[in-house]
Amino acid sequence: MNLIVAVDKNWAIGSKGKLLVSIPGDQKLFREETMGKVIVMGRKTMESLPGGKPLPGRTNVVLTRKDDYTKKGAVIFHGVPETLSFLEQFPDEDIFIIGGEEIYREFLPYCDTAHVTWIDYSYEADTHFPNLDQDPDWHVTAESDEQTYFNLCYEFRKYQRK
Repeated sequence: MNLIVAVDKNWAIGSKGKLLVSIPGDQKLFREETMGKVIVMGRKTMESLPGGKPLPGRTNVVLTRKDDYTKKGAVIFHGVPETLSFLEQFPDEDIFIIGGEEIYREFLPYCDTAHVTWIDYSYEADTHFPNLDQDPDWHVTAESDEQTYFNLCYEFRKYQRK
């Protein structure tokens, strides 16, 4: 399985239910990587998407503790085991974990590839992603040249589980 995330230099991913920053190059990479694939997210991430609607051209899987939660165009699960059972029908390389913090932490042990947009800036944040640079099980296998968006520098990194 894959995961895809944008982090700041402290591995922060969000603040008050929103992304830290919206970078067109990051959004483009996200679209390219996930189009036609399966995306797995938590309820709050689903509700933060444009219009609170599932992303088109993808199988949207939502994990929530709310028993009565429904979302047209999404497949809803209430636990990691039943989500993993559902995901067995898809090739691992076609599955992307897209957040938020709790979903990343729950599914990280099942992922072997992480697509990370690393932003060279420190934001005020309340949600974080585990620091893969400090995890001996992960290493960088690809890195883009430095990109810029106005005065913001970032790069795309691909991490693989060792």
